[in-house]
Amino acid sequence: MKAIRFAETGGPEVLRFEEIDLPAPSAGEIRVRHTAIGINYIDTYHRSGLYPLKLPSGIGMEAAGVVESVGPGVTDLKPGDRIAYGNGPIGAYAESANLVAARVVKLPEGVSDDIGASIMLKGLTAEYLLRRTYPLKAGETILFHAAAGGVGQIACQWAKALGATVIGTVGSDAKIETAKANGCDHVIVSSREDIAARVKEITGGAGVPVVYDGVGKDTWEASIKALKLRGLFASFGNASGPVPPFSPALLSPKSLYMTRPGLMAYVGTTEELRDAAAALFAVIASGAVKVAAPTVYQLADAATAHRDLEARKTTGSLILRP
Repeated sequence: MKAIRFAETGGPEVLRFEEIDLPAPSAGEIRVRHTAIGINYIDTYHRSGLYPLKLPSGIGMEAAGVVESVGPGVTDLKPGDRIAYGNGPIGAYAESANLVAARVVKLPEGVSDDIGASIMLKGLTAEYLLRRTYPLKAGETILFHAAAGGVGQIACQWAKALGATVIGTVGSDAKIETAKANGCDHVIVSSREDIAARVKEITGGAGVPVVYDGVGKDTWEASIKALKLRGLFASFGNASGPVPPFSPALLSPKSLYMTRPGLMAYVGTTEELRDAAAALFAVIASGAVKVAAPTVYQLADAATAHRDLEARKTTGSLILRP
């Protein structure tokens, strides 16, 4: 079968479209034929070496597909079932994969394979951020960076459905309407506006109780300045590069909290994974969160997709078509 692999870290040019072998599924595993493969910013971290992998390696953590066969001991899935996953194993950029059955979820009727492949990692990220990292309450005002991105579009709609006032940042004026259409009450263009100053203006000088920051290097200082007394800086991504080292004393004047959450800490058990997925599917089924059809690239064109993603040329979700 065909898969994207890389033998050295670097830019998108290190990605190679290769023929590989896939053995029969082992005990507790299923073999899945991918129908759609999600592209996420964490994939670029793996490719660049920011998050080191043992090389050579596959790439990608999210996909949807159809179960083709099951290994010994698998009783809750069968050939023909539609499934999705969003927390690995790494190697989703491939025509097929062997997966631990306990780490996938069945796709419900009404959620297409394309949507399933584009929402698992992003949607489960939005779920833990809003419901568990900082359990959002009606009436609160939040700041969410990259509001027009894949996680941002889901999270901002969900936050709005929970009764929050949503301030979102975007990188350009072209993304303002996308952010507004996806739940943002206020939109700040980070390339030309002072984020913290605008947040203070919007909140009457109070600041916000939580900032969800998946951008990193370019926004972390503004995030801290935008927080109110004892607010939480939830730094969950590094789209612009990692947050540089800084002294904890920077948090002291307002007794701020900081966390660097990651998905695996919230879906480490099968029960946690499936409960989180159920919450995600329910909010989509209710219509509170609407997911646009993702932009589609061919599997062989994964490098082009990475270039477009890192250049911030895209909005919403991206998938690869095997």
